[in-house]
Amino acid sequence: VEFLYCDLASMKSIRQFVQRFRAKNCPLHVLVNNAGVMMVPERKTEDGFEEHFGLNYLGHFLLTNLLLDTLKQSGTHSHNARIITVSSATHYVGELHLNDLQSRCSYSPHGAYAQSKLALVLFTYRLQHLLTANGSHVTANVVDPGVVNTELYRHVFWVIKVAKWMTAWLFFKTPEEGASTSIYAAVSPEMEGAGGCYLYNETRTKSADVAYDEELQRRLWTESCKMVGISDESSRVP
Repeated sequence: VEFLYCDLASMKSIRQFVQRFRAKNCPLHVLVNNAGVMMVPERKTEDGFEEHFGLNYLGHFLLTNLLLDTLKQSGTHSHNARIITVSSATHYVGELHLNDLQSRCSYSPHGAYAQSKLALVLFTYRLQHLLTANGSHVTANVVDPGVVNTELYRHVFWVIKVAKWMTAWLFFKTPEEGASTSIYAAVSPEMEGAGGCYLYNETRTKSADVAYDEELQRRLWTESCKMVGISDESSRVP
């Protein structure tokens, strides 16, 4: 195991990480996008993005795009490279506000978190469409880990914290159990060549209806490229 530092809340840090990784000239067969914050007070990343959207979504969007060439070079016809992005069941109640992605008009910690998780599902489906259109040996899937007993809940209301402390042993998954579907997506032979899936408990599941809106996927992708400062290569793909 080798550690390379990367702060997903910093576009500069992400670009520096990718440079360091590329310098190693290593193949990249699996990328798991798993960083995140949940229901934090209203605050911004160093780049001025609302923290849920900037870290949970835009950080992974930029990281994935900057590593895409390496992933494409690493995948083969019989062994595709795999991109796994961790979303949440919260995306089912999320609303994507394309005119206010930074939640400036009305900030709600739960709303901002749900929007970031919905954005990850939309991103995954659009990414798989582009990978397929380009004939790339890379698949992209999105995972719902379930309710997992981690420090992600540090910013929730104290009443919820108490309830979590009392019931975690019964209703919450352990971190190991929470990781199982991500691992399944990353290494299972059953997922070889399969992309554009929403997985829960190692099973392909239907995501929110709005996530299948291809026009919304395209618009979010285009806007995301502008926000992180990369060219929108998808404009040539229907």
